[in-house]
Amino acid sequence: MKYDYLIVGAGLFGAVFAHEAKKKGKKCLVIDKRSHLGGNVYCEEVDGINVHKYGAHIFHTNDKAIWDYVNSFVEFNRYTNSPVANYKGEFYNLPFNMNTFYQLWKVKTPEEAKSVIAEQVREVGVKNPKNLEEQALSLVGRDIYEKLIKGYTEKQWGRKATELPAFIIKRLPLRFTFDNNYFNDKYQGIPIGGYNKLINGLLDGIETRLEVDFFKDKSELMAMADQLVFTGKIDEFYDYRYGKLEYRSLDFKHETLDMENYQGNAVVNYTASEIPYTRILEHKHFEFGTQKKTVVTKEYPTEWSGNKEPYYPINDLRNNEIYSKYKTLSEKDEIIFGGRLAEYKYYDMHQVIASALAKCKKIFS
Repeated sequence: MKYDYLIVGAGLFGAVFAHEAKKKGKKCLVIDKRSHLGGNVYCEEVDGINVHKYGAHIFHTNDKAIWDYVNSFVEFNRYTNSPVANYKGEFYNLPFNMNTFYQLWKVKTPEEAKSVIAEQVREVGVKNPKNLEEQALSLVGRDIYEKLIKGYTEKQWGRKATELPAFIIKRLPLRFTFDNNYFNDKYQGIPIGGYNKLINGLLDGIETRLEVDFFKDKSELMAMADQLVFTGKIDEFYDYRYGKLEYRSLDFKHETLDMENYQGNAVVNYTASEIPYTRILEHKHFEFGTQKKTVVTKEYPTEWSGNKEPYYPINDLRNNEIYSKYKTLSEKDEIIFGGRLAEYKYYDMHQVIASALAKCKKIFS
């Protein structure tokens, strides 16, 4: 059977592209090496709870068209991301806001909070930050940095903050209102029933094949379609001819507990360096669950190697230079590259969807 498009990867980019192509009368085959659809937004049902198998996915956007688009497949709930930080048993609201400042210093007004931060920044006296630590200290002072930034960031990157470049933190938003909503976006929520409903809606009526390794049968698979849409690692597609691009990875430890409520919040960050994980997720709270049991996940940042899942591109100078070579090479081929791995950039979900829709508009207009 001949297809118009072979789409490698059943994540958001691949699913949106396939859906839009089908609307234009195109015949698509979507393949994925995993045993499930959905890429990293896949949810596994455990005791009636939708477990975010590859880490928390909280949909947020200011784009009404994107919000309406995803809601046309599944209704989203009113979940608002309001994480809590645990530093050595002390709890602080995130993002940094008046609740946080009261918890740190017992200040009650924005002026008092600004005064404390300004004084701590003055005491540090950093004028030209040379690394991430100096950059953060110059923006928020010592208390916020040492309790809420330092340990978490060092675990995330697997490097000392003094060894990380200053540009990683361009700014640190300080909110002088009592507002724990992590995002500033107008629209926010979780699909009622989990992200699988969104993916299944996008791929309805489209042929999919799972546990298919594109690179094992590359030429045979490519011969099945007129055009290829590739959402995997761009360096792997070109046999690493310019070298390997680097990532940070994550290990997830999921546990079902025989209790109704473990931590009272979907996301709790652990910011002390001696705790090996960065956060604990309690999945039922994403959908206001009332199940008798609960499922929690500990996230452990790790170095990436070939057998681990690549999560976060390391967009430093070296990697960006390597990627630019692959990008130049890809522009000579009649292949559509899209998504986080193919474009070597960190995308939020709404950005991936917008990117796929823009690509489709350009191709099908």
